[in-house]
Amino acid sequence: MIGSLRGRIASKTPPQLTVEVGGLGYELEAPMSTFFRLPAIGAEVSLLTHLVVREDAHVLYAFGTEEERRLFRSLIKVSGVGPKIALALLSGISVEAFAECVQREDVAALTRVPGVGRKTAERLIVEMRDRVSAPAPGGTAASSPGASAESEAYGALIALGYRPAEASRLLKAVGPGTHSTEELIRRALQGAAQE
Repeated sequence: MIGSLRGRIASKTPPQLTVEVGGLGYELEAPMSTFFRLPAIGAEVSLLTHLVVREDAHVLYAFGTEEERRLFRSLIKVSGVGPKIALALLSGISVEAFAECVQREDVAALTRVPGVGRKTAERLIVEMRDRVSAPAPGGTAASSPGASAESEAYGALIALGYRPAEASRLLKAVGPGTHSTEELIRRALQGAAQE
């Protein structure tokens, strides 16, 4: 599989672009969120990719961030959602906003994306609920280096199998204060055991 490309942008016509790498021109399809961040034609670019093999074609999709590619890969695993709908979702809504829509079960927001009907939106919410995580407390990703104790505790609770909403609720129940990561986890687990 082709995981990433680094080369010169030869052409870009949304949603397609061509990146020239070592004399080869790779035709890619990218969501608008990636397109908006692309440099000018002729400039160097580095993109993450995902290859979809169909009977009639091999299509290479490009992404500016790992989060976008991860969401795309999760979306195409949902029954009835193919690469075109996944690309439309990433073009119409950010990764964070998508996670919020799923956590809030906001069907209306998802149906505003072209190509996503009510049944598809409901299926996305049901099937993606456990695959997307809510923003970690404090607004930082749980896995980022130097993350706060609360964010690290949140990540640990997710790793232990708690849903994002449950993990956030358990940490809020611990209350304010300066606790170590270990202390936050211990108190959150004690709170869960008392429920």
